[in-house]
Amino acid sequence: MKYFFETYGCQMNTAESAAFKGVLRERGWSEVHDGADADLVVLNTCSVRIGAETRVLGRLAQYEALKKKRNPLHRPFTLVVAGCMASRLGETLKVQAPAVDQVMGTTEVSRFPRILEALEQGLPLQAVSPEQAVQEKPVFSFAPFHGEEGQFRSFIPIMHGCNNFCSYCIVPYVRGREVSRDPRSIREEIQAAAKQGIREITLLGQNVNSYHWKSGNPGETLDFPGLLELVASEAEKNAIPWVRFLSSHPKDLSSQAIRVMATHRVFCRHLHLCVQHGSNAILAAMNRGYTREAYLELVAEIREAMPDISLSTDILIGFPGETHGDLEQTLSLMEAVKFLYAYMYHYNPREGTAAFTFPDRISEATKRKRLAHVIALQKGHTLELLQSRIGCRVKVLIEGISRKNANELLTRTERDEMVVVPGSPSLIGSFAELYLNALRGNTFRAKELSVCPCDYSDSL
Repeated sequence: MKYFFETYGCQMNTAESAAFKGVLRERGWSEVHDGADADLVVLNTCSVRIGAETRVLGRLAQYEALKKKRNPLHRPFTLVVAGCMASRLGETLKVQAPAVDQVMGTTEVSRFPRILEALEQGLPLQAVSPEQAVQEKPVFSFAPFHGEEGQFRSFIPIMHGCNNFCSYCIVPYVRGREVSRDPRSIREEIQAAAKQGIREITLLGQNVNSYHWKSGNPGETLDFPGLLELVASEAEKNAIPWVRFLSSHPKDLSSQAIRVMATHRVFCRHLHLCVQHGSNAILAAMNRGYTREAYLELVAEIREAMPDISLSTDILIGFPGETHGDLEQTLSLMEAVKFLYAYMYHYNPREGTAAFTFPDRISEATKRKRLAHVIALQKGHTLELLQSRIGCRVKVLIEGISRKNANELLTRTERDEMVVVPGSPSLIGSFAELYLNALRGNTFRAKELSVCPCDYSDSL
């Protein structure tokens, strides 16, 4: 039997889709590259912004039309919607999209093997009744492995859910409360990744540095710095040269975690540290749990421990009540930090969040104008930082073939900088050394590379 996946949203969804695919492969299913050829189509969805849900609804309409056109000699494919949108809308999604056969939220993944068993045996799929939903009490569980077949980079979820309730964010409502993964399971996945030839792992969580595992035994706990020590040890023993983690909440990134990261060179010298805004008034309205001063002190501590680190962030402009002075505070924070890059967007009301009812909304025209100022400033910082790196010799992980030139390879530094260099596709997945000779847009150019042994340092 054949399956087709579409994954929307964050890296966590990517990891969970990989785990679903692993289950399918173990059962003898094969992947196809077009939903029209599949027996099972799964859309793993995102609800962070309404635009993400709108795109999914559009795709579901296309699949409904495709089902109607299906060759009558073949049974219709089964359409499953998984992920955050499934959690938010539940069975009501079928009212908007009648072609959907099963809705499977983030805490209902244990149903997936039962769905597959029914399809394999040609049995009708049973809808989940309200009585069953109450009886089963869905609880999130981690898959044992989240790697994609044939890949050399892998995501490893270490915790799930969020307890922060930022006033603009839907995640706590669709992902639920924080659940930390058993460190033994994390260790086993690292070992499995090494056996598969993985060269880089990324630890994942909605709020990764709030990881806090408790066993059934009194006093047996592990916090995020302790987990980083464990991960570093396992990565070094199993010859996985690079480790990353995201996303980090500023209020939960401790001095101890920074020291562990600085001590072990297996951790890449890049950190995504979401600031969202530079005004204390807006940060408080967002319920972020820190001030601009605390954020800047944290950045200074990180850079003192790791002077070679690059930082990236998220910035949300046009939040209800934002003044021009608040915008200036954000611009001044950007000037103080100088992020390598930033994901920048303006506020859109999200039904179900606290901020949806906030007064003093900003007009669309003003939001767009203010966002343009932020984007322009960030572009200048990115260019300045990248230009300062020209002439440096760096280690890179070769990720693939350049989309613009089949004779060139796309590579990435540990600082999350992209470099294009001539080379053979046979080198994909290898580490190499090169000089950053020039810059085109936000991508470095290099003239040649030399393949190097895998160690834990980019200091050449």
